[in-house]
Amino acid sequence: MSQTHFGFTPVDESDKAQRVRGVFDSVASKYDLMNDLMSLGAHRAWKAYAVAVANVRAGDKVLDIAAGTGDLTRAFARRVGASGTVVHTDINEAMLRTGRDRLLDDGLVLPSIVCDAERLPFASGSFDLASVAFGLRNMTHKDRALAEMCRVLRPGGRLLVLEFSRVAEPLRKPYDWYSFNVLPRLGRWVTGDADSYRYLAESIRMHPSQQELKAMMQAAGFGHVDVHNLTAGVVALHVGVKC
Repeated sequence: MSQTHFGFTPVDESDKAQRVRGVFDSVASKYDLMNDLMSLGAHRAWKAYAVAVANVRAGDKVLDIAAGTGDLTRAFARRVGASGTVVHTDINEAMLRTGRDRLLDDGLVLPSIVCDAERLPFASGSFDLASVAFGLRNMTHKDRALAEMCRVLRPGGRLLVLEFSRVAEPLRKPYDWYSFNVLPRLGRWVTGDADSYRYLAESIRMHPSQQELKAMMQAAGFGHVDVHNLTAGVVALHVGVKC
């Protein structure tokens, strides 16, 4: 059986999705609070930047993948208006349910669909924009997921991938210390779960670098890919245009 990695741990490919699901089942209720604490609120600026770059317009059709608690979904929905469509998706039901409830609390009634990004249940060419924020690194076959995202976009449609990436070299040692010492402790204090946040730190290190991910997106069918480094490369926004 083929193997992949769950953080630093080698696992069978068939086991990874279940392990990732367990992580997000554990943290769903405190996910937004932990994001604020871990990033000192910077995740809000990163997402706002992604939404600004997306530049969606009234009437656009948007697919938000691994959308979780729905921060980007909410922002896109306000921009596409009543004539547009935003579909809120996640493979994890607990995260999707949390996001759906928050969208409803904001008066947004949108389609929320449990689905696997490696097998998207949408027709080819259905969307003007697809986005995945802090979800790609958890996918078992990133190449398949990127190819599926490309497939469901119309020609000229764009994919936004907002994800943790390779931090600039001078910051690497302090960033590693913070990731492997502070994050698990913070996770234990807030959620009672240190292991999920240790996995988070490990999964970031196993994720492709900025240039590696750019090459993967090009191989998946995106003819042009821009890379925007944010916070010295702690996070990168990749923007691909479908050929």
